[in-house]
Amino acid sequence: MSILETINNCNDIKKLNINELKTLSNELRDLIIETTRLNGGHLASNLGTVDLIVALFYVFDFNKDKIIFDVGHQSYAYKILTDRFKNFSTLRTEGGISGFPDSFESNYDAFSSGHAGTSISASLGYCFSRDYLNQNYYVVNMVGDASFFNGENLEAITYSDKKPNDFIVIFNDNGMSIDKNTNAFYKVVSKVTTTKKYNSFNNFLGRTIGKCFIGKMLMRFKLFLKRSLTLNTFIDSLGLKYVGVFDGHDIKTLIKILNNVKQSKNATFLHIKTKKGKGYNEAEENSSKFHGVSANLEKSNNYFSNNVSQIMCKLKEKTPNLVAITAGMKDGVGLTDFAKIHASSFVDVGIAEECSITLAGGMAKGGLKPIVFIYSTFLQRGYDQILHDICMQNLPVVICIDRAGFVGSDGKTHQGLFDVSFLSHLPNLTIFAPKNISEFEVMLELAIKLNSPVCIRYPNGEKIALETTETINEQLSWEYVNKGKNNTILAVGPRMNELALKVLNEVKDINVINARTIKPLDAKILLEIKNTNVITLEENVKQGGFGAMVLNFYKENNHNTNVNIVAVKDDFINHASIHSQLISNGFTLENIKKLLI
Repeated sequence: MSILETINNCNDIKKLNINELKTLSNELRDLIIETTRLNGGHLASNLGTVDLIVALFYVFDFNKDKIIFDVGHQSYAYKILTDRFKNFSTLRTEGGISGFPDSFESNYDAFSSGHAGTSISASLGYCFSRDYLNQNYYVVNMVGDASFFNGENLEAITYSDKKPNDFIVIFNDNGMSIDKNTNAFYKVVSKVTTTKKYNSFNNFLGRTIGKCFIGKMLMRFKLFLKRSLTLNTFIDSLGLKYVGVFDGHDIKTLIKILNNVKQSKNATFLHIKTKKGKGYNEAEENSSKFHGVSANLEKSNNYFSNNVSQIMCKLKEKTPNLVAITAGMKDGVGLTDFAKIHASSFVDVGIAEECSITLAGGMAKGGLKPIVFIYSTFLQRGYDQILHDICMQNLPVVICIDRAGFVGSDGKTHQGLFDVSFLSHLPNLTIFAPKNISEFEVMLELAIKLNSPVCIRYPNGEKIALETTETINEQLSWEYVNKGKNNTILAVGPRMNELALKVLNEVKDINVINARTIKPLDAKILLEIKNTNVITLEENVKQGGFGAMVLNFYKENNHNTNVNIVAVKDDFINHASIHSQLISNGFTLENIKKLLI
C-alpha cells in the first residue's frame, strides 16, 4: 500500500517522518502526471509546488486553517491531500473535480479562483472577518512570482502598512508565469537574495548573532545590508516580515521555517524558490510547453492561435509601425515566433491585462498600430480600459480575443462567453467574428484601415473546414452561405457556422448567413430576411448578445420578425468537453430543426 493511500485525514500527514514525506511527494507527482496524461491540465505548475504543499500540511491544520491559492493552477496536490484523492481521476472531466479551487466542490477550498491577482485581497478579507468575529485560524496565501505583481495583488498589499497576525504570504518564486517572468520589479526583488554570497553571509550572521553587543551590531549590519542591496525593505514597510530565500523542495527545511513563522504569529512574507515541472525532466526543461497540456501531455492544437505569428509577420511587412502586445500569454496566443523575429515590435506586460489595453492606447496616440492578443476570460479585467481609454478616444487599437466561446475542460473560470455582451454596447467599437483563418487575416488588415477600435473574437480548438465565398470588405457585409425561403440561420463564428451547415444538409431550402460582423449589424441583409423565421446562433450568453441585438434591430425598425435566439444559458458553465458544453446549451441539430417553420 502506498503512503498516499494511508492518508484518511489531512492531519494524518503529521504522523509521517521526513523520508515518508519525501515518498509522499513522489507519489503525488506520479499521480498528477498520470492523471494529467489522461485528462490534460496544468502540469508544470503543480509539480513545482508538491513539496511545499506537503510541508504546509505537516505544519498547519487545514480542517480550520485557510489556504488561498493565486490562480489555483498549482493546487492539485492540495486537492488530493484533502478529500479528493479517490476521485482525482475525474479531474477536468464532466461531473468530475475542477482544475482550480472551487468552494462549491469542497469545504477545503477556501476561495474559488482561476484568474491571477485575487489571492491577497481574499486573504486579507478572511483575516479581517476572523479577527472581527474573534475566531482563531491561520490564513496562508500562496502566490506566484508573476501573480504577485498583478495590479490587484499590489493594490491589496499596499492599501495599508498594518497587516494582521497569523497571516502568511508564501511567495512561490520559480521565475516563470506561463512564459519566463519579465517583470522588472520581480528581477530587483530576487536579484540579490538568491545569490550564493548573500545566502552564505546571511547564514553566517544567523549562526553568530546573539544577545551580546557584537550580536546586536551584526544584526544591525545585516539589516543595513538587506536595506541597501535589495527591495526586501519594501515588503517590511508594508507590515510583513520578510523571510527568505529557501529551497521549496527541501521538505525538512520548509517544515522548520514554516513552524518558526507559525509560532511567531507575525504577518510574514516567506520567499520560496521552486522549480516549475519538478520531478518530470521534460517539464523542468520546458516548463512553458508543459504549463497547460492536453491528453497525452501534448500541447493543445488551436487553429487560430497556431496561425497568429505567420499572419502577423506578413502584416508587419505591410505595416512597419505595427506592434503586438500580450499579457503574459505569448505562447498561448501564438506570438512566440513573431516575438523572436520582431523582438522590438513585441511587448509582454506580464499578468497585467489592464496595462496591456491602456499601453496600446498610448501607442496608438503616439502613431503606432498596436494589436493586443488576449483570452476572452482575461479581457473581462480590461473592460474599463477599453471603455475609458480606447473607445472614448476612438483610438485605432485592435484587440484579438482568443478562446472566445466554450473552452472545455478549463471550466467556468475560463469560459469566453461574455465578451459580446460587455463589448457590444460600447460606442466606436467594431466587433468581428471570423469563421476561418482567411477571414481572420482579411479582418486584421481591415481593422488597421478602419482607424478606430476593433475587436476580433475567435475560439480555441482544431480547424473546422469552412470555405469563404464572399470576402469581407469595407462595407462589413455578412456572407450568404446559402439562399432559401421561409427560414434564416444567422451564425456567428466557426462552430455556429458548422452547426448551420449541418441543418442545411438536411433542410435545403433555408438561408444560411455567416454573421461575421457582430457590430455593426448588416442592416441590408437583416431587412432582406425580415419576413423569414430567423434563428441566431452564438457562443455567448443570451443576455446582451448577438441575438438580442438582432431582435432589438427589428423592434427599433418596427418589423414583427420572429427571432429565435440560440445562445448560452444564464449560468456559469462547468468543465466538460466542448462537444458536451454545446449540447447542454442547446446547440444541436435536433434543437435547431425544431425552431424551423
